[in-house]
Amino acid sequence: MTIPTFMGLEIAKRGLSAQQAALSVTSNNISNANTEGYTRQRVGFKATSPYPTVSRNAVELAGQMGTGVEVGSVERVRDSFLDYQYRLQGTNGGYYNTKVDAFSQMEGIMNDLDNTGLNSVLNSFWNSIQELTNNANESSARSVVAQKGQAVAETFNHLSESLSIVKTNLGDQLEQDVMTINSLLSQLNGLNEQIAKVEPNGYLPNDLYDKRDLLLDQLSSKVSIKVSYTKTGGHSLPTAEGLVSVEVLGSNGLPLGKILDGPTFTAENVKANYDSTTGLVTSISLGATNVAADAFTSKGSLLGLVESFGYMSGGNEKGTYPQMLANLDEIALAFADAFNTVHQNGVTSTGAPGGAFFEFAGGGIPTKGAAAKIKVADDILSSKGGNIAASLNGETSDNSNATNLAAVFTSKMTIGGKTASVMDYYAGIVGEMGVQAQEMNRMAKNTETLLNSAELNRQSTSAVSLDEEMANMIQFQHAYNAAARMITLQDEILDKIINGMGVVGR
Repeated sequence: MTIPTFMGLEIAKRGLSAQQAALSVTSNNISNANTEGYTRQRVGFKATSPYPTVSRNAVELAGQMGTGVEVGSVERVRDSFLDYQYRLQGTNGGYYNTKVDAFSQMEGIMNDLDNTGLNSVLNSFWNSIQELTNNANESSARSVVAQKGQAVAETFNHLSESLSIVKTNLGDQLEQDVMTINSLLSQLNGLNEQIAKVEPNGYLPNDLYDKRDLLLDQLSSKVSIKVSYTKTGGHSLPTAEGLVSVEVLGSNGLPLGKILDGPTFTAENVKANYDSTTGLVTSISLGATNVAADAFTSKGSLLGLVESFGYMSGGNEKGTYPQMLANLDEIALAFADAFNTVHQNGVTSTGAPGGAFFEFAGGGIPTKGAAAKIKVADDILSSKGGNIAASLNGETSDNSNATNLAAVFTSKMTIGGKTASVMDYYAGIVGEMGVQAQEMNRMAKNTETLLNSAELNRQSTSAVSLDEEMANMIQFQHAYNAAARMITLQDEILDKIINGMGVVGR
């Protein structure tokens, strides 16, 4: 077998080029060691076709010789299973963190640890009535009762208004979440289009893959997703990832709707639909698929916002903030009705029958928003308590009805379908809120631990290790130097052949 004259030089040149490419990849890894979403890359070396080729007559072959090395591909070091685990915990984290934030704001409003909470104000109102029973004929005691009653009404107003403001903010966040999801889908679709132009030419667009995975991580915190891939065809490499498609999953793991279709380059529009009367969410549109709000169970920040802001289910208002607002309305209505009933049985200091102590802005009894509308009757305030019916027989010293008014605070009444005193019922809903908030905090902490573990596992595979890259750099540098030295050697050999041979006898 005859070896081509320049074969050694070509082998050395290929080795030089391959090690140079490896050093370039190593340099890129080191440069992006702190780049968010970057996945470390590695060069896949492969031996070039041996000489002579197998097409030659086997009888003429004494054996084959290697012809060097070439770069097969530059691939990302990434594990799809670790991505799945990270996104699963990211979905849970998005949901529980959103719920924790909603409950935290509610706890701040309903805080009853200081003198501004409803329970404290009710106690102060009760104490003023107790003082009235001891001093029924004193105008100052009546005036204090009127003021404390107004404080109760204003506390109801404040709580309802504050909860409504936070609820409105949650609605704004919900819309922002929907806009973010649509933006992520649009960007993912654009990356699909770019990847479809690159892969069929036999290239691996690693930077585009990294951008796409980062967007998928962000999307997974909004909704639970299933990611699938479709090959682009053409001359795509076997390791090419292809085009990504995304489906939204429910809590049972079944798809609720496809929001990104890779092969057709279609990104669906996600939209929250609202009830025209209550303003609460009625459904979530995933493109052409419309999912009822009470059937939308895809965990993530979007679901957390829907549950906190409120949604319609079977014609009823559901959700964290609508329920608390409804509870406050029920307390305000029940308390005002019970207090007014007792007050109207009494007689004022002028001998007139007692009227309503509490009334509602706009008149009548509201079916919704009682806590926001409750106030002390104008004639009670204008008379500075003179029209408070503390007596049953009309005598100024009689405190019989004042005693009955004080008993309203501890008497059982029907509130929200339950039988309890106003203070016990309020303590119950605040206690239930605290338990739910504690559970959300516990789940958020557990999820954060699992998320950090999943991220650590993923980073151990995909993140750039400077120690490892430095070792690779030395390895490739020595190989490059050896290849360069081989070229020098081949140059000397060729010089001897060309210039040193065939000069005998000249």
